[in-house]
Amino acid sequence: MGAGVVGVTTAYELIKDGHEVVVLEGREAAGLETSWGNAGMVAPGHAFAWSSPAAPLILLKSLLSKNQALRFRPRADLQQWSWSLLFLRQCTHERARINTLRKHRLCLYSQAVLHETLADCHIDYDRIDRGIVFFYRSAESLERGVAHMQILAEDGQAIEVLDSDALVKLEPSLAAAKDRIAGGIYCPSDETGDCCKFTQGLASHAAQKGAEFHYETEILGIETEADRVARITTAKGDFSADAYVLALGNHSPILARDIGVGLPIYPVKGYSMTIPVGNHPHPPTIGAVDEENLIAISRFGDRMRLTATAEISGYATSHQPSDFDFMLSVAKELYPEGGDYDSAEPWAGLRPMTPEGTPLFGRKRYQNLYFNCGQGHMGWTMAHGSARITADLIAGKEAAIPLDGMILN
Repeated sequence: MGAGVVGVTTAYELIKDGHEVVVLEGREAAGLETSWGNAGMVAPGHAFAWSSPAAPLILLKSLLSKNQALRFRPRADLQQWSWSLLFLRQCTHERARINTLRKHRLCLYSQAVLHETLADCHIDYDRIDRGIVFFYRSAESLERGVAHMQILAEDGQAIEVLDSDALVKLEPSLAAAKDRIAGGIYCPSDETGDCCKFTQGLASHAAQKGAEFHYETEILGIETEADRVARITTAKGDFSADAYVLALGNHSPILARDIGVGLPIYPVKGYSMTIPVGNHPHPPTIGAVDEENLIAISRFGDRMRLTATAEISGYATSHQPSDFDFMLSVAKELYPEGGDYDSAEPWAGLRPMTPEGTPLFGRKRYQNLYFNCGQGHMGWTMAHGSARITADLIAGKEAAIPLDGMILN
């Protein structure tokens, strides 16, 4: 259930294992929800837990200021409040460290699985494998960033600390903003690419290998008998199988709730803009994150992608021009000759977040229903490993990495 990047990678891994696979998707093609407009970063170097000791104050400030990168917009929604309380419980130094290391372990494993997939499938998705740079505006913030990054460095993340000269040598398109950048942290093993293009390319490959994709097939419900799922009801008829995988991202907790399974997943809204490069001479050449403003920049062929903001505000994906003013102004400052900013395509989408930031795997209540959901803001990075883990669990095998805190019970 689901043909976002998590669902499609899962279908691919199951096909590899010799299963007959049917994928149900409500949209007209794969990868058109969260997978469409994300930052496009496969970035173990950005695997920090959002539930940190700094988060509660940021959320509190966001009630009065729109410019906070992490925002809380209260609603008359019991699910929002219960999830938020669980999130706040994770905002201690100890829990932040544990969750960050768990995320990082999964991200590193997932990137390795991605590389195995790329060796098996030729998919054009505007990949750039020259790393990602996380840059800072002041010497003080750079020093804090380097200290903060040590938790990932000690866990095997390759990092290089760059001064402003070395940073601009690595990414010449930032030369115009050099006097406003103190330096950065370069993660040479991180990479970028268009998640939607990859998802659709892998779906095509899986279909050629025998996977059956049913698009524009809205899932209406899950019918159960005792401790097993009997069938999936859709607007185009019922589908039955030996085993089922729920990989519907933000819709997973809604569907699961109907069969008595509670999933601690809630949408966190993000905003992005896709900008044509056109004939502009100095677009970005590698992925970058402005850590001062928490804006990510990626290059996809003849386009650049800006992403920003984490807003706990419900399921609405509506947006207005003013929502993009700040990220656009930052992009123009950093890359004044980077793209056709007047032709930017705005988008808002939802990340399916757990309070810990790690996804949920395994079974709960029903013997033949497996969960693979809750990848949050790292869905593109975590998808490949999450898919392999799910396929291994279905096969009765032990996962390749420890799944502490990620197995449903």
